[in-house]
Amino acid sequence: MKSMFATARACCSRSAVRGSSSSRLYCFRSFSSAAVPSITRYVSDKALRRGMQNDRAVTSFDKSRHHAAQAVKTNLKAFEMLVMSQFDRLLAVMGEWHPENHEYLSFNIKDQEHLDKELLRFRKDLRNAFMRAREKGETGRLENTLFWRLRNAFVKGDMAKEVAYAFQSFLLRDRFDEAATNMLLDLANNMRYPAEWFPATRMMKRTVHLHVGPTNSGKTYNALKALESASSGIYAGPLRLLAHEIYTRFTAKGKKCALITGEEQRVPEGADQWFSSCTVEMTPLNQRVDCAVIDEIQMIESEERGWAWTQAFLGVQAKEVHLCGEERSVGLIQELCQMIGDDCLVHKYERLNPLRTLNRSLGGSFKKLEKGDAVVSFTRVGLHAIKSGIEEATGRKCAIVYGSLPPETRAQQAALFNDPNNDYDFLAASDAIGMGLNLEIRRVIFETVQKFDGVAQRNLSVPEVKQISGRAGRYRTASHAIIASDPALDSALGGDAEAPAPAPGLVTTLDPEDLSEITRCLKAEAKPILTAGLKPPHYLLERFYSFFPDRTPFSFVIGRLWEMAMLDRRFHMCDARESLEIAQHIQSLAMSIEDRCVLLTAPCALSDATNVKVLKAFARCVADMTSGHLLDIPEVDIEVLDLDVDNMPITPEKYLMRLESLHKTITLYLWLSYRYSGIFQSQKLAFHVKALVEEKITLHLDNIGFQAERREKLRKEARLAAEKHRRKEEALLGREAVEEKAGHIITGPGQWVEEGHGEPLFQ
Repeated sequence: MKSMFATARACCSRSAVRGSSSSRLYCFRSFSSAAVPSITRYVSDKALRRGMQNDRAVTSFDKSRHHAAQAVKTNLKAFEMLVMSQFDRLLAVMGEWHPENHEYLSFNIKDQEHLDKELLRFRKDLRNAFMRAREKGETGRLENTLFWRLRNAFVKGDMAKEVAYAFQSFLLRDRFDEAATNMLLDLANNMRYPAEWFPATRMMKRTVHLHVGPTNSGKTYNALKALESASSGIYAGPLRLLAHEIYTRFTAKGKKCALITGEEQRVPEGADQWFSSCTVEMTPLNQRVDCAVIDEIQMIESEERGWAWTQAFLGVQAKEVHLCGEERSVGLIQELCQMIGDDCLVHKYERLNPLRTLNRSLGGSFKKLEKGDAVVSFTRVGLHAIKSGIEEATGRKCAIVYGSLPPETRAQQAALFNDPNNDYDFLAASDAIGMGLNLEIRRVIFETVQKFDGVAQRNLSVPEVKQISGRAGRYRTASHAIIASDPALDSALGGDAEAPAPAPGLVTTLDPEDLSEITRCLKAEAKPILTAGLKPPHYLLERFYSFFPDRTPFSFVIGRLWEMAMLDRRFHMCDARESLEIAQHIQSLAMSIEDRCVLLTAPCALSDATNVKVLKAFARCVADMTSGHLLDIPEVDIEVLDLDVDNMPITPEKYLMRLESLHKTITLYLWLSYRYSGIFQSQKLAFHVKALVEEKITLHLDNIGFQAERREKLRKEARLAAEKHRRKEEALLGREAVEEKAGHIITGPGQWVEEGHGEPLFQ
């Protein structure tokens, strides 16, 4: 029998029309040199990347200056061929010029002859940029901007988008006279003074308390004590789970508290004043409070999410602002406080118990685990496989914690692990434990030291290793903190409020090959944070867009603002890749610039083709002001809930991927329901569906078995992939630049679609 969802959907009338796109390729052979392949003979990306990663070429950097110079030229020539090939692909997608080709018309290309001349000039610019890089060594941002942008886009895996943006910029180079260009520069210059975006906050005299120290030093505990003693306040953290934990803590003490995340908002009823616990992106900036706590302030450096910490810090209207994080953030925060006129008091903490690296790994065997051990991995499927393997090898129970677990489930799993009087002796956990979750871990064991960052496998950074390792030997849990601050509860439980200090925290790895890397990271010093992330506010994007012709792609306008912005040395522009991609997906829809700006920040999993279709469908509801009832949108794969688990028509992997995709779809729907409540009215149904999906995902993952040989093979492949990626970057950027980049990889998830777990289920 079909479920209520399928039945309801069957009652809705649907029509799905598939648009067809021309597959004709337009060849521009007359403009291709002998070294540049024609559009019908694309250069293989894989072959060129293999050439650019050639071990002998990389090794030759260390042999002699002559050989090093030849290796550089060889790599750059291969890179030039790849760029030219990518440009040919772009032209194939754009198609021939004709009066109905809106993409060319948007950039004022009047006819085919005009297009041919522009193509010839742009190819010449590309060749000149690479010639200067090869022959003169001009590869910097200032002296060779085009090459610099293409090279860095290649490393990030976004070269196709950068080639498209470079071509669009070239086509628009003559569209603005000097006066218009100067006005655009004046608008972009607003990015130089982000403190002025919050005039109400600048009228306040704030005191900033910066709590810094290693993990398990009590810095967050002391900041939260200050928040508890205030009459009103805000907690802002990096994870939905952390926001939920603080919300639970405050409500358990009888304090009125709101929970505010992108997908869920709980506001106390019948209260005039309350505390707010939120994810940092959702920090209320128009609310005056006595105290605000902003957790994990070192994430202000993040290329993806740093803007949210900068916005919260500069904009929160609190008399006292307590920042918690790593000591490497002190210099930057002091400079920012001096810039905005706030007093800054630094409180430094030492770790409450020592942290030691063991001189032996587990040798790949879970049989060597001891009670209180936590095994850390970075994919959800891997965590459930590890849980199964631990229970099979030890005969004891293993709890599991990762970022996208429902808060109630995570709290239950944490309680099972923290309770010494049951048989849950072990924990399988993601890097979410490095973000302040209170777990009584005796020893942290890294199953792997590689992590997929959305582009490639890479080794964990020094801050990441330290943050995760620091969870070993936690001094006290949140329950201990609640008891210690409540004498009545302390007395009721026997008067023993203070938990005894545990033994030193211990750190090791599953495989011996990884132990030296963990040891190195724990001994190394993380580099100071130099800049804070920025993203243009919506009003600035709207004003900037108003200077461009009506049909100008919004993605181009975003890229132009990022390019023109001149920043203070204490700030950097956050990565605009996701915003650019979302802008491109919704470009064809007729909607206001205000709606486009809202959708730019939507939590869409852009690597999932189904979610991209869903995003377009939701955006169409906004553009047309039509019903956004969950069951009326055919792109929502609600039918996956009706599949018979015992008679599955698809593979288990495909089933799990569809469930995961539906979960992301519902998360996006809930996010939109708080911003367009008149359109997306199925919020209660969406919460119900979300709970069903989470239950089915958990049941499915619980049945994943453990294959030791397969897990070992995956770890070996990850090590090789990370090393190849490092060599590729070194060949393009140079060893010093790669080391500098690695030193500034910050801790934590880069995306907030699934806080604490941004990796795909299947890579």
